Amino acid sequence: MAGGYGGAMAIEGGEEVASFGTGTKRIRSKYTVNPGYAPVADCFCVRFSPDDQYLATSFANGAIHVYSAETGRQEFLLNGSPPNTELSQTPLPTTQLRWRPHAAASKTQSVLISVNAEFDGQIMQWHIKSGKCLHSIVEKGNQIFCLDYFNDGSQFATAGKDRLLRVYDEATKRQVMTLQGGDMKETAGHSNRIFSLKYHPDDPNIILSGGWDNTVQVWDTRKGISVKSLWNCYICGDAVDISSDGRQILTGSWRTENALQIWDFASGKVAQTVDWESASSKSPCMLFAAQFSKDPASSMILAGGSQENEAKFFMRQPGAAPVPFGALVSMPKPVFTVDWSIGGKYAAVGSADGQVRVLEVV
Repeated sequence: MAGGYGGAMAIEGGEEVASFGTGTKRIRSKYTVNPGYAPVADCFCVRFSPDDQYLATSFANGAIHVYSAETGRQEFLLNGSPPNTELSQTPLPTTQLRWRPHAAASKTQSVLISVNAEFDGQIMQWHIKSGKCLHSIVEKGNQIFCLDYFNDGSQFATAGKDRLLRVYDEATKRQVMTLQGGDMKETAGHSNRIFSLKYHPDDPNIILSGGWDNTVQVWDTRKGISVKSLWNCYICGDAVDISSDGRQILTGSWRTENALQIWDFASGKVAQTVDWESASSKSPCMLFAAQFSKDPASSMILAGGSQENEAKFFMRQPGAAPVPFGALVSMPKPVFTVDWSIGGKYAAVGSADGQVRVLEVV
């Protein structure tokens, strides 16, 4: 049993699912999916569809696999070929995925958007049921690491190596704005690569981004610049989120101390630093991914990373520090990506070992 976590249940691959604490929530393994690529292709992104019907996953070899969220059965394969075929390895890592919200004006549903880290990064919009690429956009000279939709599907934004945020109109697929820099007094924009991007849940003019420069920037599209900076948060993956009510920001930093933090959106100050308590006292977890659950209260947190290769679940309560209630521990490779289902019943954890573990919250 790993590092003193109680109530652990061993599962496939040597890792363990541990439930602990005195709360009512527990976790258990539901299924594991593994495309079986050789050599192994790291899993870079996992995302449940807006109706919780599908789980989309993307890999370092460019492939996008879409599974039934309930059973784990593969339903669709995009941008790749089955494992063990000559075309199974492509040179374009698919770094992130987002589902187009069902509120979007288009009648076409089951639409997925992906970005890749080619030197001239591509944005590709897929109709998963037909396997067709509906639209493709190239950002010349920019490796794209992250993207997000506003929740009504009217616009999306991308960011990556060149430190700029680009905003696109969903209906026309045209770039309508570039965000860069700041007021040069309190904000300066980004000075290094951007790895995480998140729209405010209620305001399409506000976008958050985080990256290698130890900041999270808050952008206002009406001004075209960063209007607020959160300092000392080292973002190396999809590890910036905002609560459903828009009042709190979650960051997961790739470092050994104070890695998981909750910030007050209004002041830009740290409200809580979450005590991680790794399974091993010698190797704290350095975070690549962090996310609030998607219920109105953002009542849970899931985060994961490297060094201590694990993912951990926390329950949030008003006026109290988040309390851990479960973990996926002793994994062979780092956790790169996590996602909650819309209903909060399931959580997906993607790893550098090419596997995606889906857990059930009960």
